[in-house]
Amino acid sequence: MIPHKTIEELINKHSSLEKDLSSSQIDKKLFAEKSKEYSDLNEIVDDAKKYISFDNDKVELEKILIDQNSDEELKKMAQNELNELNSLHEINEKKLKLFLLPKDEADKKNAIIEIRAGTGGLEASLFASDLFKMYEKISNKKKWILELISISKSEAGGLKEVIASIKGTNIYSTLKYESGVHRVQRVPDTETQGRVHTSAATVAVLPEAEEVDLKINENDLRIDVFRAGGPGGQSVNTTDSAVRITHIPTGLSVSQQDEKSQHKNKAKGMKILRARLYELERSRIDQERSQDRKSKIGTGDRSERIRTYNFPQGRVTDHRINLTLHKLEEFLEGEAFDEIVESLSLKAQEESLSKL
Repeated sequence: MIPHKTIEELINKHSSLEKDLSSSQIDKKLFAEKSKEYSDLNEIVDDAKKYISFDNDKVELEKILIDQNSDEELKKMAQNELNELNSLHEINEKKLKLFLLPKDEADKKNAIIEIRAGTGGLEASLFASDLFKMYEKISNKKKWILELISISKSEAGGLKEVIASIKGTNIYSTLKYESGVHRVQRVPDTETQGRVHTSAATVAVLPEAEEVDLKINENDLRIDVFRAGGPGGQSVNTTDSAVRITHIPTGLSVSQQDEKSQHKNKAKGMKILRARLYELERSRIDQERSQDRKSKIGTGDRSERIRTYNFPQGRVTDHRINLTLHKLEEFLEGEAFDEIVESLSLKAQEESLSKL
């Protein structure tokens, strides 16, 4: 049960914001922020009012049921209304609990996605390429902007590693459940006996941090420049354009050499480093806040096997929620992606609600 005081505070906040927004004296800088807060509260304020009035409404109906002077038809109507009222109250309570859950400040941020080939040699790099193409297709469908930061190719069109930024609305909240080990089971083109091989790729999704989110002391950085190298050790260009940035306190290091400009490589490297440091700080705070066992949904643990793509059976299985879709081709095309994301999000919400 949610304390009535908490619900009343929501209702009062909604009224206060409504008054502020109708005033001609409101600070323009605060207008957008308050409008967003008002819009969010507007979606649940009616449910909040019904939640408050539930006890009184229930008592009135129960009076009719125990009143010996009430005829049977009236009692039947009252019982039906009471059943409906109880059902509606349960729904409202769940809605309000979800609204009151602590918000992840990173959910609205853009994201940096890192995909690396894991165990499985060439087949793993081909699978890493397939995953990147899948995220490209998802981005196109959702009208997100995907920008390549760095890429390291292997033979036959595979990828050893690829890092990209994705910009749009609520990117991190949608993609954060993708972090972990993705496993593929299929018959490689080079396999003559028709045997199914298993290989893997790791995905890391980080909220893109702005300078206001994380201040980095320049004195904590060591920046090395060197000549960019291509496949086989050949020189990509004749200037020292490649950059390696090391954050001395944490030991985190980022190398960037895709651009011919040292300045551009440094800017890209700082974007990646800032995201990694921001995620490191978020993890530290999360651990301090709770000593409970970590949620199995959305832990972001890169060593956790989260999903299997089985080509012979045409299925994709998410192991965190034991959900299997026999829509592998559609999933890789970005068509069925939302089905799994919505199920993961719902499961994460249920876990959070169970701790309230």
